[in-house]
Amino acid sequence: MITRTLQSIAAMCGGELSPGSASGTEITGVVTDSRKITPGCLFVPLVGDSFDGHDYSRLALEAGAAATLWTRDKGAAPQGNAVLVDDTLAALQRLASAYLQEVAPRVVAVTGSNGKTTTKDIITALLETRFKVHKTQGNFNNHIGLPLTVLSMPPDTDIAVLEMGMSSRGEISLLSSLAQPDTTVITNVGESHLLQLGSRKEIARAKLEITEGLKPGGLLIYNGDEPLLAEVMGEPGFAAPEGLRTFRFGLEPGNDDYPTGIMTHQGGTTFTSSCHGEQAFTLPLPGTHNVVNSLAALAVASHYGVNEAEMADGLSRLKLTGMRIEIIRTVSGLTLLNDAYNASPTSMKAAIGVLQSMKGAGAKIAVLGDMLELGPDEAAFHEEIGSYLDPEKVDFVFAYGPLSAHLAKAAALRFGPDRVYAFTDKSALTDLLIKKTDKKDIVLFKASRGMRLEESLQHLHAHFDQS
Repeated sequence: MITRTLQSIAAMCGGELSPGSASGTEITGVVTDSRKITPGCLFVPLVGDSFDGHDYSRLALEAGAAATLWTRDKGAAPQGNAVLVDDTLAALQRLASAYLQEVAPRVVAVTGSNGKTTTKDIITALLETRFKVHKTQGNFNNHIGLPLTVLSMPPDTDIAVLEMGMSSRGEISLLSSLAQPDTTVITNVGESHLLQLGSRKEIARAKLEITEGLKPGGLLIYNGDEPLLAEVMGEPGFAAPEGLRTFRFGLEPGNDDYPTGIMTHQGGTTFTSSCHGEQAFTLPLPGTHNVVNSLAALAVASHYGVNEAEMADGLSRLKLTGMRIEIIRTVSGLTLLNDAYNASPTSMKAAIGVLQSMKGAGAKIAVLGDMLELGPDEAAFHEEIGSYLDPEKVDFVFAYGPLSAHLAKAAALRFGPDRVYAFTDKSALTDLLIKKTDKKDIVLFKASRGMRLEESLQHLHAHFDQS
């Protein structure tokens, strides 16, 4: 993490020391939550609609912070070390940008409607076979999280893999300009944030903002199965950096890399691709969509000189951020597929595809919750998922939430009423699910994060491991 003198911190973030501050004080790390103060850290008081971090600066200093940022128009800074700035958020971002330039790792930026976190994790696993890699942890992928990710980076980092999220136009542009990536990845364009952006083409424009900070001669790796990306790149308003290079991945043979063979098995998925000849890669994840994510990661690794043997080794040691098709095999024998972190029609279909492709002695049960932020067509999107479910490959459907009632209604047309259950009460869903589930079954949990569907999974898991 960042370690600098207070004077250096002030210079890097464009501030000045308050009277009486000790310029030689060593700062180690940056914290924005006063409940998570670490000894010697810099406390950055952020301001939101219903809170003002400046109210906690004095307490942060008393708890062990070495210094605090302080907005000039907030009056006198608390007694102790303080850096005076015009805006604490802008100062945080400027500090991160300066630190990134000083450490000077190569930067890989990853965005997309679905799969960006999994792709970031796979890229990291491949690059770690040869390099010292620092990656985004958890969901620290926005205008606050990305600077904090950068500032937690060790000074000997070779490559930083930074995830970039968004909900509206301009957000990824800011992050890309801050990170100045050498390589950018767009996993896909889905339906997430249709409520805010209005159309998938506008979402594609937002994703392509990732190239706005791309260094001259930089590489854009993108999903070639998505025609909207190529369309937007052909628009007059698309600002391509000088010497932009591109690489397309996807399922279609017209891409620069595509799968030439895919085999699903108990340990995950083994595949070959057009760029890598007869080299087989085994991914400890199910699903064709994860093979596509892996193709993007292979392209990044190839760009940085990782050889095929190293790539295969990296995939075998992949560690994923939680709740993204996490396969949980319980002591009792029950198999749980935990994909309850987020949901859109694209990712919902991918998760259902994983469930439908799995083999087992018991039933296959889909527990599906509301997909949020889909805009005015949200009911139709849920009906589409209900129709997508195959009654020959899924035995029972449990739908949770008011929007998922549309999903259940559509599914019942093919499944019949005795195999589809709709709930607005999570406890009632969980109780019936426990009664209907056998220890040989496979149960998928998929919904938007706001539905907290993992709570039902945890109850089911606990029931079978205690019974």
